[in-house]
Amino acid sequence: MSALETPVPVVRPADAVAGDRATTSAATRRVPLWIAIVATSLPMFMATLDNLVMTSALPVIRTDLGSSVGQLSWFMNAYTLSFATFMLTAATLGDRIGRRRMMLIGVTVFTLASIASALSTTSEALIAARAVQGLGAAAIMPLSLTLLAAAVPPQMRAVAIGIWGGVSGLGVALGPVIGGAVVEGVSWQAIFWLNVPVAVVAVPLMLLAVRESRGTWQRLDLVGAGLLGGAVFLGIWGIVHGNDDGWSSAGVLGSLVAAAVLVPAYLLWSRGRAHAVLPLRLFTSRGFSVANVIGLTFTIGMFGTVFLLAQYLQIVQGYSPLEAGLRTLPWTAAPMVVAPIAGAVAGRTGLRSLLVTGLVLQTASLVWFAALTENGSGYSSFVPPLLMAGVGMGLTFAPSATAVLDGLPESDFAVASSANSTVREFGVALGIALLTAVFLGNGGQLTPTGYDGAIGPALLTGAAAVAVAVVAALFAPGRSRA
Repeated sequence: MSALETPVPVVRPADAVAGDRATTSAATRRVPLWIAIVATSLPMFMATLDNLVMTSALPVIRTDLGSSVGQLSWFMNAYTLSFATFMLTAATLGDRIGRRRMMLIGVTVFTLASIASALSTTSEALIAARAVQGLGAAAIMPLSLTLLAAAVPPQMRAVAIGIWGGVSGLGVALGPVIGGAVVEGVSWQAIFWLNVPVAVVAVPLMLLAVRESRGTWQRLDLVGAGLLGGAVFLGIWGIVHGNDDGWSSAGVLGSLVAAAVLVPAYLLWSRGRAHAVLPLRLFTSRGFSVANVIGLTFTIGMFGTVFLLAQYLQIVQGYSPLEAGLRTLPWTAAPMVVAPIAGAVAGRTGLRSLLVTGLVLQTASLVWFAALTENGSGYSSFVPPLLMAGVGMGLTFAPSATAVLDGLPESDFAVASSANSTVREFGVALGIALLTAVFLGNGGQLTPTGYDGAIGPALLTGAAAVAVAVVAALFAPGRSRA
């Protein structure tokens, strides 16, 4: 058997390792490893793409549906909120009813919600469909990594996770570009119809190449899921409304205070509880703890900067949404190339060196961006720091995904991956809100001259957040044990 093939054997319950049970058809068969990678990565690409694909379509949707500014924000926030809030619950359900089955349910829900989004004729209907899309994505994103990690031989796992990280980066890269191209060439509804053929290809591949697996059966922690999910929901709610409603308004302040109270409430509830939705024992893994600190601070800085630079390219430099998306490709497309390479060499270099190098490159690129934007430099001057940022992200994606699972049993892969995905989604919302708040606080306005003296401090704030991730990376594991 070649290194690019993995056996899919019959596994009886008595043969399960550490409570992890896998089942397939009666016949033992060999499936090329690349099919398993494609099968688990395609749905994740679809969910990642829809995080940003609407950004280019918002002006057109506003005209077509007569949407208010608040409704435009909810087209994005409804997806993010349900996505981040239900990932941990989806992982627990996957352990109970089967991870592949749960992911297939997620793909089905996501695809049907995409069709509903495309058929929406009112803003309210589109917001509701986007929220259901987020529910489907919550079952796709973490379980795709879990199933992939379990489907490949241990010696190939770092490479496979590197490719998975590259596909994730591709979704981030192509979101604004595909959104701009489809909206300008077809219609805004077409950005949702694109998900249907992806699902039609992905579902048969998953049934063919990915074996079913379950974690250790445990009771569903409804109280813990409510406490932790409520903290995430209220926290993101407060963050995304902070700039519009005012950070001292009753709704925003109340949401943030309630989120802050629910976190220690969950810690008290889950302490010593064997079936907690997020077991505290995971934090005894240094890799898991470090990866989540990196995931939060890295996304705060980088994705907050992506949001501001995309607007800068359109408002200050005068590019169309499609043109602006294409000009960010040196940054957003680089992880597609670098992440698989990082995954391949992680076993020899160790996770720590890759993470530190990648995060240092990103911190330096944000400082460079701040100087260029304040000096009014042309686009050609942005290409070197865009490439630097992209290489840095590629060196971060795969090693951080590997570090999350470092030293954990396979039965904990789903909940560990879900927790990290939740943290990163929270970081995206926080980064956009925080950097925008700094921008507005320095007198920034969405006009060609309104960025002077305002975007620099905002980007330096993002650089400071990524610098915190650099410090955390110094404590990352050397070579992965996962």
